[in-house]
Amino acid sequence: MRAVIAEDSVLLRVGLVKVLEAVGFEVVAAVGDATELLTAVEEHQPNVVVSDVRMPPGFHDEGVKAAMIIRRQWPEVAVLLLSQFVEERYAADLLATNTSGVGYLLKQRVANVDDFVDALQRVAEGGTALDPEVVAQLLVRRKQDPLEKLTPRERDVLALMAEGRSNAAIAAALVVSDSAVAKHINSIFTKLDLPPADDSHRRVMAVLRFLEIA
Repeated sequence: MRAVIAEDSVLLRVGLVKVLEAVGFEVVAAVGDATELLTAVEEHQPNVVVSDVRMPPGFHDEGVKAAMIIRRQWPEVAVLLLSQFVEERYAADLLATNTSGVGYLLKQRVANVDDFVDALQRVAEGGTALDPEVVAQLLVRRKQDPLEKLTPRERDVLALMAEGRSNAAIAAALVVSDSAVAKHINSIFTKLDLPPADDSHRRVMAVLRFLEIA
């Protein structure tokens, strides 16, 4: 797996390079701003980009804007955004343009190397990875909405789906069987009026409903 890292903090950038290389990624470029990021992606055509949300010169949403350009111009490149604070609209913006190979994590998640690497690998392989804090804030904000027809356990399952977890990972987190998870997911599909289709597509659509962008 070839990776490009974009992070203005030199210490964090060096740390990310070491973490990725330690688990088998080839870091083909490590840059400090969004302009350099786009140049590096065009030059190296990586499998995945790990980018800060806020970068020079404005320290606002330069990383997000660069990620959106990458998703449009190089849709095969997966993107994992890192943010200091929870700003779930950025995750929603990315998922609205392409529903595979997308991640949004808080920077504090990098400190837990195993969790960070697990999320990065899911994104690089075409899955999704949303920070649990983002999912938690969405659950608090969305108490009165179409998802209210879901049971508490179904909402737990959907929240873990939004993080990008597999059925087996959801089962382990909730201490239930794989078959119980499958039943909950089928119930979620029914209650959200998602007609029979490819299950991976319906999982994405369920998460999009959760994020209010579908």
